[in-house]
Amino acid sequence: MKTLSSKLALVLFALVICIGIVFLLVSNHFVSRYQNEVTQSLHAKLAANLVKSNRYIDGDNINHTAVMSAFETLMVINPAIEVYLLDPLGKILSYSAPEGQVKRTHVSTQPITQFMQSRAYPILGDDPRSDQQKVFSVEPIYEKGRLKGFLYIVLHSQLYQNTAEQLENSYLTRISIGGILAGLVLALGMGIYLFRLLTRRLTTLNKAMQSYGREKNKSPLRYKSSNTRIKDEVDSLGMRFNQMADQIDEALDELLRNDSKRRELIANVSHDLRTPLATLHGYLETLSLKAGDLSEDEREQYLNIALKQSENLSELVNQLFELAKLDSCETLLNVEAFSLAELAQDVAQKFILAAKRKGVHIEVDLKEIPFAYGDIALIQRVLENLIENAIRHTPKDGRITIGVRPETERIAVEIRDTGVGIPKESIQEIFERFFRVDKERGASNGNAGLGLAIVKRILNLHGSSIDVHSEVQKGTCFSFDLPVQQF
Repeated sequence: MKTLSSKLALVLFALVICIGIVFLLVSNHFVSRYQNEVTQSLHAKLAANLVKSNRYIDGDNINHTAVMSAFETLMVINPAIEVYLLDPLGKILSYSAPEGQVKRTHVSTQPITQFMQSRAYPILGDDPRSDQQKVFSVEPIYEKGRLKGFLYIVLHSQLYQNTAEQLENSYLTRISIGGILAGLVLALGMGIYLFRLLTRRLTTLNKAMQSYGREKNKSPLRYKSSNTRIKDEVDSLGMRFNQMADQIDEALDELLRNDSKRRELIANVSHDLRTPLATLHGYLETLSLKAGDLSEDEREQYLNIALKQSENLSELVNQLFELAKLDSCETLLNVEAFSLAELAQDVAQKFILAAKRKGVHIEVDLKEIPFAYGDIALIQRVLENLIENAIRHTPKDGRITIGVRPETERIAVEIRDTGVGIPKESIQEIFERFFRVDKERGASNGNAGLGLAIVKRILNLHGSSIDVHSEVQKGTCFSFDLPVQQF
């Protein structure tokens, strides 16, 4: 009884037993009612016919000869009938039953009145020989317009009842009960088979779930539906389990990848912090130990180098804090409508001097566009990081183009340069933290590899993404879009 199919089979068997008992009781009730109705309908006029053909009461006296003659005739024709002569109040005056077997002295006149007023059979009346109610036929006896009594005929006598009880215990009855029991056993067997057939997929799903929990180093089982056309709740549950298992596998793989990235992150942070700290420490130590031996120009040179390393270190720490804040749940967007064209123009003006010092030309290609919708401070950070990145990787006499154009319910932004480009194998990794295409020069020139990671995270918070198209020694194009202000 541990399996679901066995429990369902037991429930089915109990239901069949209960239904069988209820069916037998209901059938017995309605069969008995039907027999009573048929018997009473067929013999409803029996008492009236007897009263018409015989005179049972003469004045105040009973005509015993007529009564006994009628009684004997009826008993010969139908032994199941019992005849009683009643007075107007229902008192038994005479009867055809054996002496000493009549238990009642009176018969209730209410069923008699109902019988004479209605034909809604069956109508049950008192049985003088028992405490039961039985079908009957009755007819009032009048003399000179006065009610003298009733001829009361019980249609199902005690003899009929005893015979019916004997038949109920007969061989045929036992055969019927045996057939019912055999049918119940057959139903139980079929139920067990069908329930096992129906729950087989649940068993398969259970094995798949158990296998998934136990087998760590193997490819776990998956639920497979036996019917590809009809999908029910079991198949839906199996498909949900497969999806859940796949999601868990992906989550575990992601955890492993994140753990690897975390180790790499710690190594990169340690390296990128160690380099400026070591340089800063070295020059400050030199200034401290050889302050008297150094010329004014050398001291200024050493201080400028130390200051530059300090700025690089400060920038790295600020970027780490900024990225950590963007990754946490503490970042709340201050969303508002703003002019993306004006913002792009302002950010470009901010980098014009830096670009001129390197010999790079910056162009702004603006269209007439509606207001964008987003956090203006964070979008400014995106533009700054992308333009700074473009300047860093664009050689002398190169060109950087900032384009803003309207699209359907969106505003597209492009930062295009004619720089060194990005190898195809590195495009998918440039948004990873601390990733640098030029790993040897990245840390020394202040590039910690966090700028593009910050850009991607900010755009993700805005429900947008960033695309990259690049060719080595030809240039790179970063593009993203923002929603238009909704009125």
